Amino acid sequence: MGRKIFVSYKYADTSVYCLNNNINTTPRHYVDEFVEKILDDVHIYKGEEDGNDLSEFKDSTIETNLKDKIFDSSLTIVFISPNMKDKYTNEDDQWIPWEISYSLKEISRSVKISKTNALLGVVLPDLSNDYSYVIKDNTCEKCNCRTIDTSNLFSIIQKNTFNIKNPEYSECDNHLYNKVYIGESSYMKLVKWKDFINNINCYIDSAYAIRDNIKEYNVCKTV
Repeated sequence: MGRKIFVSYKYADTSVYCLNNNINTTPRHYVDEFVEKILDDVHIYKGEEDGNDLSEFKDSTIETNLKDKIFDSSLTIVFISPNMKDKYTNEDDQWIPWEISYSLKEISRSVKISKTNALLGVVLPDLSNDYSYVIKDNTCEKCNCRTIDTSNLFSIIQKNTFNIKNPEYSECDNHLYNKVYIGESSYMKLVKWKDFINNINCYIDSAYAIRDNIKEYNVCKTV
């Protein structure tokens, strides 16, 4: 049986880089690009159908629709965009945190219990084709480490990054904190779109491998 993936993203965020010269690019266009390259035995569930924004429907209809899709999936991929988070709305009133939370819970239905989903964050480029609003490369002259800034992301994403129970570090005298995480330190791995789209299976496999070792992480399942 093929893998089933739920993709979470902000439907109307226009703050992402133009894809294929489309000046009206939104995260949905990146999702479509991803779907085109995925293997035939992988089934993709999206948070909206046929190009319709789910906000057009009643909340109860949306919730039932999403619960069915997420329950049937084993991996949740969050497409992170610069304005995915509405700073003026409580996080528990926004769909993406709820989707992440529901996908991480073990839900019982009839004779089936869903496992906690694997989790992967794909950071989309901003309007200037830059990822530094989340991922900054070569931030140290000595070790060329990568800095991940989750301060502007949803709290459930923040809590599921750098949440390994027994972290390993490499020493760097030139680094601000003198320590740099090594290995898979986050349950929710964050990757740039340009890297993800060129090696999709590798990053998906990595997310599942992290889930196989879920006991090593302090996984946050609530918004």
